[in-house]
Amino acid sequence: MNTTVLKRIALITNDQSLVERIQHLFVDQFDVERFANGMPLHQAMQDRSIYAAILSEGDLLGTNGIPLHRTLSKLGYDQIPFIMLLQKIGEEQRKMAMEERIAEIFELPISDQALKTRLPYVVDHFAKSSAASKTPEYHLPLIKRVFDMFFSGMALLMLSPLFLILAILIRLESRGPVFYYSLRVGTGYRVFKFYKFRSMFTGADAKLKELSHLNQYTTAKAQTAPAQDASAVREICELCEQAGTSCQSPLYADGKVICERLHQEQQRSKADAAFIKIKNDPRITKVGNFIRNTSMDELPQLWNVFIGDMSIVGNRPLPLYEAEKITTDRYALRFMAPAGITGLWQVEKRGRGEMSEDERLSLDNDYAKNHSFGNDIKLILRTIPALFQSGNV
Repeated sequence: MNTTVLKRIALITNDQSLVERIQHLFVDQFDVERFANGMPLHQAMQDRSIYAAILSEGDLLGTNGIPLHRTLSKLGYDQIPFIMLLQKIGEEQRKMAMEERIAEIFELPISDQALKTRLPYVVDHFAKSSAASKTPEYHLPLIKRVFDMFFSGMALLMLSPLFLILAILIRLESRGPVFYYSLRVGTGYRVFKFYKFRSMFTGADAKLKELSHLNQYTTAKAQTAPAQDASAVREICELCEQAGTSCQSPLYADGKVICERLHQEQQRSKADAAFIKIKNDPRITKVGNFIRNTSMDELPQLWNVFIGDMSIVGNRPLPLYEAEKITTDRYALRFMAPAGITGLWQVEKRGRGEMSEDERLSLDNDYAKNHSFGNDIKLILRTIPALFQSGNV
């Protein structure tokens, strides 16, 4: 009995005979799964597993061509070779496909020999060549990493009695776990579990939307923006409307297809603040209020430092809903620096009144441009007075 696990190939086509033909040619290598378009493919990739390759039949600039490839790349599937099956290939198309990093182009009708020769090669070699061409990731300097491990390790050992006392107080006041974690985005947009002592009643995250009007970072533009008339909602952008065609920039998300240009327009019009901070938050417990004002709720992050998720000094790692709004060249620089427990914006502004979103982002960028081990030591020394600030921040 053959128990070999076949690699899975996604084939976007309406031609069932093409599916059967490719399946017959690679009966011992690939399991071919057919999709009518990119939307069910995207859903399958979310629900089940990643494919060894994606073959898409259609026009290079059509919805199943370059626009779909760009969308999948943005969603993190750029390591999967994207192969186009075209009726006709011109020199301009080849150049465009090369610039868009399309893995391969086959002209229809495809010869069996071409498929047998090229497809296995592309599947086996594309991921390796793609990984080799990526921009190197940021790495902590050795001296900073050694300092982080030593400092956090010693602190965890010495503070263990305090950890026990805080754990008992938290459990006595309210039911729920002692520690709380949320997914945060750190250096290079890497996502990790960010630990804190629980300072809120359980279920606090579910109530965040109800309290959005109390957000300190909400801009005046967002507060005064008129509500959008539901009848005026468009499905494609003005460029596509003028051309009299279907959307040429589809974005596959949340089980539906929307125009990427239109989506960007709507996101800009909402003018939501990237950061969320609520003064006198009613979700906070009495013990939570104390440990927040003394910054004791941050102590479990020493474990994040010890295991390398973040550093003692750096830009604060952001929740997913904040980080997804900071992708422009103007502010994305903050993610090209260490993520840390304390940093420049905490010692410059914390406890001295409200701070605008632009001010905080600018300070994060300033740290990213000028950080060094010597400056980190200075920031640590400046952090100590900030721990004893007055007022609820």
